[in-house]
Amino acid sequence: MMANSAMVGIRSAVRSELIKCAPGEKIIVACSGGADSLAMSYAIAIEAKKLVIDVIGVTINHQLQAGSDLQAAKVIQQMLGFGIEKCENLPVTVDLTDGMEASARRARYEALDAMAEKYGATKVFLGHTLDDQAEGVLLGLARGSGARSLSGMAKDNGIYSRPLLGITRAETISACAEVGLTPWDDPQNIDEAYLRVRVRHTLLPILEDSLGPGVSHALARSADLLRDDADALDDWAWREYSAMDPSSLDISLLEKLPKAVRTRIIRLAIYAAGAPSGSISADHVSTIEALVTSWHGQGASSLPGGVKVARLSGRLSLLAPSSDPT
Repeated sequence: MMANSAMVGIRSAVRSELIKCAPGEKIIVACSGGADSLAMSYAIAIEAKKLVIDVIGVTINHQLQAGSDLQAAKVIQQMLGFGIEKCENLPVTVDLTDGMEASARRARYEALDAMAEKYGATKVFLGHTLDDQAEGVLLGLARGSGARSLSGMAKDNGIYSRPLLGITRAETISACAEVGLTPWDDPQNIDEAYLRVRVRHTLLPILEDSLGPGVSHALARSADLLRDDADALDDWAWREYSAMDPSSLDISLLEKLPKAVRTRIIRLAIYAAGAPSGSISADHVSTIEALVTSWHGQGASSLPGGVKVARLSGRLSLLAPSSDPT
């Protein structure tokens, strides 16, 4: 294998994350069979063996396409073939509550969480690349998202590790070809019904043609910078929030804080009061912030999960559903 090959770069990327694990630790590698996760799984199989790390291969069968059982079996066969001795083919049920992509993502992460608990795995490795990061930033811009959304995916997030965020999709495809792996081309990855597919195949190429090469790398760098900013603001907001009564926020204190910190505190308090995870939008927060910065006698606001917020005697009073006297 040539020293400058794509697989050498991928092996180096996974090794930099694997060395954070101790010998004997168990890790999970999630593989869909696509070029990204397949190249990563191959590299991990080689590098983890040197570090005496126990690897469990998992492929998630979302059962959303004809022949998904056969494809999942092929993934398992490939992982066994390049040295991952313990593999699981895990079917999941996708309830489509939030649309295809979001619901499939939720089912996938729930299954991986369960696998980590089952095996006592300290890390779950995912094959997201620099291209995925760039696409995520553009999607966040299109949706008018804040810094946290635009910061994209972190390389390390709890048990999840994404060692390929500095590697391009073209490099994973080349790496598979170098070592004789046959990646799966998911038909959904060319289905223009999905916004991410349109970003990948239409918007990014237009940007590259118009602005020159390197747009994806620039977007990924922007994500890194925004993540640093978002982390700092989140930490500041949490310190302030931790010193407050979460059910009765002092408006005089909130008024003195920058808006970016104040809105984060409001969001934390709303969720603490019982709003369902992920249910609070920027519009919800803006309505509540107006009770602090632009109050002219507004009444209580009703939020998802039955949470109610009102301005009472110089404080933001947050009522959980169980404490609502009505």
